Amino acid sequence: MLKYIKKTGANLLLKQFKSFYYRNYPNDMESFVELFAVFGGLDIDIDTSLPLELLIKEHILKNFTDISLYIDELLLFDTDSKKLLGALAVSDRRIFSAFKRAKLNNTRGGIALNFLQQRNLIKIEYSREEDKRKTKPKLSKEEARHRISDKFLFMYPFLRFWFYFIYPHQKEIKNNNFKNVLDDFKTRRNSFVSLMFEELSQIVLNYHLRDEIIETNGSYWDANIEIDIMTITKKGNVFIAECKWTNHKVNKKELNKIYEKCEQIGINPKQIILFSKRGFSKELLAMQNSKLALYSVEDFSSLVKSSPEIFCFPLSF
Repeated sequence: MLKYIKKTGANLLLKQFKSFYYRNYPNDMESFVELFAVFGGLDIDIDTSLPLELLIKEHILKNFTDISLYIDELLLFDTDSKKLLGALAVSDRRIFSAFKRAKLNNTRGGIALNFLQQRNLIKIEYSREEDKRKTKPKLSKEEARHRISDKFLFMYPFLRFWFYFIYPHQKEIKNNNFKNVLDDFKTRRNSFVSLMFEELSQIVLNYHLRDEIIETNGSYWDANIEIDIMTITKKGNVFIAECKWTNHKVNKKELNKIYEKCEQIGINPKQIILFSKRGFSKELLAMQNSKLALYSVEDFSSLVKSSPEIFCFPLSF
């Protein structure tokens, strides 16, 4: 039932993004990002003119039994893997905290993790945090307790949606009670979509840095700081980006926060990039130069300028 495509990372996500666009032709990029965060990777046609909550009800909730069986088969009915996906969907994606949330010890969690990677359902995002045990002779108690942890991302947007919203409400949904899950989606809609916005922003940034050779990219995190995107090129240039999926314009305050983060970790970025769902304040727009780039969600149209050679819908139930 699963059409495996042996591609990983941003390449697969971009293929899914373009395929979904050219199959369903959404009205605008903002609604498209939300639709893709829910239905990305699914081999279905949807009416993009309808409200998202209605589409979720018609295509997912009313087909809960069939989709649930499909996912069980996809996971080979492995209970620990289902628990881990549920934890990864709603947590900070750090593997040790996901094990704890899923109530799996390191052995069982590690087995489930390897299984999910082998099934091409999640991908690893390696930590770039410096190990202070190797560079600092004496650690504080807090530093000694801190564990450097990698993070994980879902390969297919729909699976993350399922384990973020559907899996926690499955008992109610089985009884055709959809109220709580739809209320939950309404409450946490923006926070859920923000990670997909961040992943797509990374692809947009890579596109605009196509003249550079990228050595490392992805998010940065340590014990104290989180940065949405840190891209380092072969020339040693550092590009720092933050992504804001909120219903208000981004202002200079957000830029100042990035400066503070850069100072804390001792980096001098070649350029700071801000991605925003709803645009930017006039003050911030006037500050654009070679050190500051601003992208709204409508700029994501650059990702779908050409149609996909082969449609990519890995999930089909």
